[in-house]
Amino acid sequence: MLQQVTDLRDEGDELHRLLASLAADDWSRPTQFKAWTVNDIVQHLHVGDLMGLASATDAAAFAALHAEIRARREAGLSRLEETRQRMDGLTGAALLARWRQVLSDLCDALAAKAPDARLTWVGPDMGVRMFATARQMEIWSHAQAIYDLLGITRPMPSPRIRNIAELGVRTFGWAYRNRGLDVPATIPSVRLENGFGPAWVWPAPDTGNAVSGSVVAFCQVVTQTRNVADTDLVVHGDVARHWMSIAQCFAGPPETPPAPGTRHASPRG
Repeated sequence: MLQQVTDLRDEGDELHRLLASLAADDWSRPTQFKAWTVNDIVQHLHVGDLMGLASATDAAAFAALHAEIRARREAGLSRLEETRQRMDGLTGAALLARWRQVLSDLCDALAAKAPDARLTWVGPDMGVRMFATARQMEIWSHAQAIYDLLGITRPMPSPRIRNIAELGVRTFGWAYRNRGLDVPATIPSVRLENGFGPAWVWPAPDTGNAVSGSVVAFCQVVTQTRNVADTDLVVHGDVARHWMSIAQCFAGPPETPPAPGTRHASPRG
């Protein structure tokens, strides 16, 4: 089995432990992520997993589901409205059970794929490794809003967070192309402390552009769960500073990173 598939399953298990601890009324509380509730976040993850499972097992079913969602969006529904209608009242504990089962089925389907297999997606096709990492990134990033809502300190990261950091580095050019901007010829170097051993380093020619700090902070910035000003990242050079102001490691239209101070852990109690 690919390590990235194991990492996806483990990321889901960690979020499941958090969600299983929620009180019933926590599910309807709005988070700092676009005022989405916990129900909204898990429904969003669930729809993504349903699409992923269809792509991994039935190309025709994926095409039909994608076309249906796109048509409903083009008819005027927002992403949030479309998802809420699609879930038809599936919330709370019942949603948690359904989400976990479909994610498990998705992991099983990905594990059965050849390592060089490719999956159809809403954008370009993706290899199994990249697809599993993209789903892991979605879980990790959306979980942050729930930890913040509850004022709970997130567990120390496991080495699987390197997958998300790697995705963040690899999507340097995407962050620019997605906004219709020219991709800089200069790629910043990245050095991230991780707590497991030597720093993880993505070297680049020495142009004075560099990003360094904790791997958690870097992943928070590239997934847009924190503004770079609210992290311990040290950023040198004009290109590196601009990248950190627009970084986006996920697919879809360009999103504006949160303003400084707007996403943070809430006081407990």
